[in-house]
Amino acid sequence: MIDIGQILLNLWNSSGFSMLFSGFLSQNGWQNLVMIVIACVLLYLGIVKQFEPLLLVGIAFGCLLTNLPGAGLYHQELWDAFMDASSPAYHSFGAILRDGGLLDIFYIGVKTSLYPCLIFMGVGAMTDFGPLLSNPKSLLLGAAAQMGVFAAFFFAAISGDVLGFLNNPALVFTALEAAAIGIIGGADGPTAIFLTSILAPQLLGPIAVAAYSYMALIPLIQPPFMRMLTTPEERKIKMVQTRNVSKREKIIFPIVVTIFVALLLPDTAPLIGCLMLGNLLKETGVTDRLSDTVQNALMNIVTILLSTAVGATMVGSSFLQPKTLLIIVLGVCAFILSTVGGLLGGKVMCWATRGKVNPLIGSAGVSAVPMAARVANKEGQKANPSNFLLMHAMGPNVAGVIGSAIAAGFLLSVFG
Repeated sequence: MIDIGQILLNLWNSSGFSMLFSGFLSQNGWQNLVMIVIACVLLYLGIVKQFEPLLLVGIAFGCLLTNLPGAGLYHQELWDAFMDASSPAYHSFGAILRDGGLLDIFYIGVKTSLYPCLIFMGVGAMTDFGPLLSNPKSLLLGAAAQMGVFAAFFFAAISGDVLGFLNNPALVFTALEAAAIGIIGGADGPTAIFLTSILAPQLLGPIAVAAYSYMALIPLIQPPFMRMLTTPEERKIKMVQTRNVSKREKIIFPIVVTIFVALLLPDTAPLIGCLMLGNLLKETGVTDRLSDTVQNALMNIVTILLSTAVGATMVGSSFLQPKTLLIIVLGVCAFILSTVGGLLGGKVMCWATRGKVNPLIGSAGVSAVPMAARVANKEGQKANPSNFLLMHAMGPNVAGVIGSAIAAGFLLSVFG
């Protein structure tokens, strides 16, 4: 005779609901619940508030999936063994391919740096380096805007000493973790993921969320500092039309940059190489089909895989730590300091050119393309309705993309 009661009891005991509620009083139980709530909040921000929705929705859903008890989609213990030099599974994907879940397989693309590089290829195919080539001085503004990267690295490195009065080892970052936190200031999500997955994979979740959240908040974060550090007269400056850039220049540029940067910092070759390959596909005029595929189909597919894989790393036991809150604070400081660095560089350039450069374009030196350039243009038009800074700001903006990749390559060469 079939025991319906026993069948229902077995069904309940094997369900995620049983695991969730029976473990509620344990550490894992409440952590799973908190992370599910956080995932729902991130979904709200991505869908309703449209904070970088193309990535934040995937990150949030990956976080939701990885914290559902019993689903078995992501196994942190397998990746811990992968990173443990004393483990037989050290740097071997064998156990992950054999015992891992769906999100473990997705995460291999993050761990091998495949996804960030492919994203950079798509970014390159959508980028016009014409404004940078027409005004090469923009490179200096892109470099100045990396100030926040190294300032945040320094602050993270000394956080243990500064917060020593709390006597909490959980607030101490290693040099590798500090380098990964610093790259948030570059305002470049793929670069942050690329560097963090190599130097500090245990911090990938909070760093990715911080990086993309602050990129989405550019229209709120940057304007107060733009108005604080520039005068109304400086914001009114109208810049003259830049020269036209020839097709030959646009084709030669990615080739020359790849050779120079890869020889200078070999560790940044994957990012710079893919960025410039994507741009070359766009500019040659003979690979339009490839350029279209990279910009659209490939970019969309990789975005889905990357975002859900990053979200999967947001396991409650590793995410709900004091370090996470400190990363959020250091991340916004890095972003603000990068904006300030770009603005100060813009003011110096304004002084050096005797008022021919509007310092607002320096704020676009962070590599959030093209949002930062649009914000600079909007602030310039508030001061002078006839002002049009967008194309001038795009120069520092695309220079920031190159600058953040170089900064990541430098940190990787030092600490990798």
